[in-house]
Amino acid sequence: MENIHPEFHRMLGREAKESLLRQHSTVYWLYGLSGSGKSTIANAFERRLHEAGLLTQILDGDNIRTGLNSNLGFSDEDRAENIRRIAEVSRLYLNSGIITITSFICPTRRLRQLARSVVGEADFVEIFVKASFETCAVRDPKGLYAKVRAGQIANFTGKDSAFEEPDPADGALVLDTEQLGVEDAVQILLELNRSRGGSPA
Repeated sequence: MENIHPEFHRMLGREAKESLLRQHSTVYWLYGLSGSGKSTIANAFERRLHEAGLLTQILDGDNIRTGLNSNLGFSDEDRAENIRRIAEVSRLYLNSGIITITSFICPTRRLRQLARSVVGEADFVEIFVKASFETCAVRDPKGLYAKVRAGQIANFTGKDSAFEEPDPADGALVLDTEQLGVEDAVQILLELNRSRGGSPA
């Protein structure tokens, strides 16, 4: 763009910040239906990393939509812009040496590929928090499914708006919360973080 002159080349690099923090930054991109357990797992994962002395940041869908993305709706275009902005923020945290954990519905493979392209293949860990629509409707932690049944919410993901599970070729880690408890899921993530050189946790 005209008259835009990025200064990235003069800034202190990510490696220096990771060295200061004594950790390796990664973006853990958790997604799934509302009520699948992604926020619960993200929060428990962050607490375990924090206990191990690691600097983290959670980016949660509802929180982001009350602030940074409060001007966006749920059209296809707004959903794409929501994910693009989150991916850009995730990359900023990544380059600051921070372990970043997201929690979004992110319903289509196209949107997840958009996020991956912004963050970068090497640093983007795709994690599908899996639970059926029926199971999520029984859990209904936010009362959203009850509102859907009452006709109070339109374009609800998994019912009126499509949710695409990952293709095996996507390489996503699947955490099936109908089979796994929160602690089991978190333990899998801790092992993954350790394998990536992220921490001794």
